[in-house]
Amino acid sequence: MPWPRGRPAAATEHVRPAVQRHIASFRLGPEAVRRAREAVAEHLPAAGVAPGSAFADAVLLVTSELVVNVLRHAPRSPVMDVGITAGAGQLVVSVADAEPKLPDLSAEGMGAGLRMVAELAADYDGDISAEPAVDHDGKVVLVRFIVPSQGRGQQWTPQESRETTP
Repeated sequence: MPWPRGRPAAATEHVRPAVQRHIASFRLGPEAVRRAREAVAEHLPAAGVAPGSAFADAVLLVTSELVVNVLRHAPRSPVMDVGITAGAGQLVVSVADAEPKLPDLSAEGMGAGLRMVAELAADYDGDISAEPAVDHDGKVVLVRFIVPSQGRGQQWTPQESRETTP
């Protein structure tokens, strides 16, 4: 028998919001930045982010900087994974490589690129972090953003995709 006035609050208040995750793997090389930006840009609309918006531009610039750091500081890494995760009003860009040394994220230790990434994340009430990779000897750099209010309220369907490009 259906509920007379929809689902009772107790049935829905403890349901976690859907999360959408996409990961693309790329070989390091001259096309890596472009390919990573394209992979992230492709999934921004599904996360409620308007293409060409200031927020989309910030996310793509962060993606570029993180990939450039892999190219500069993890040259022995044959591939990198670039991820975008969206849900619960947050968007996370992640870049994983095979270099185990974590970047220095202190104010004194960050270079200009990571400092800019941290500032862009902070502009959207987010942050930057780095942690050892779970499934290999490398690391993952994560940049979290709060999606601006015009992107909130959009329903995300749970899904995960993985792409690999040569």
